[in-house]
Amino acid sequence: MKKLLPVVFLLIGLGAGIGAGVVFAPSGEPKEAAKQENPKTKAEKPKEKSAKKKDKAGKKDAKSDYEYLKLTKQFVVPVVDADRIAALVTMSLSLEVTPGMTEAFYSLEPKLRDGFLQVMFDHANTGGFDGAFTESDNMSVLRKALLETARKDLGDDVFQVLIMSVNRQDV
Repeated sequence: MKKLLPVVFLLIGLGAGIGAGVVFAPSGEPKEAAKQENPKTKAEKPKEKSAKKKDKAGKKDAKSDYEYLKLTKQFVVPVVDADRIAALVTMSLSLEVTPGMTEAFYSLEPKLRDGFLQVMFDHANTGGFDGAFTESDNMSVLRKALLETARKDLGDDVFQVLIMSVNRQDV
């Protein structure tokens, strides 16, 4: 009798598991009902699916028009006033490029960083980081110069230079 009790519990547990599986099974059309559909609904379903695929493809194409590549490190630009460093400006940049430019971008990143730093040094030396340096006119001049530099190295595949962050720390 003691050896029979575990077998009984095993059978009860197995039956309860099967019953729960049947009760909580996902609902779906039985295969027989799907076979008995009328031809009109069969013809409509593929059109709906293809329309959905086109919508998804359209959305995917719209999303893949640009790729955003972040330069790995921040730029630190000294602001010199009367032969001494008056402030340090740190900036983070990203580029908006055509998809597939990642390899070319990272292989040319040192050259890009050098060109960007030169543009930022020139901007600082002309007073671009003095006063209200985040005014839209000041920033658009800087963006335009950075874009020209990026296009020299990467070509017309660069659409925009994005300034992700800018910070000025007075010394």
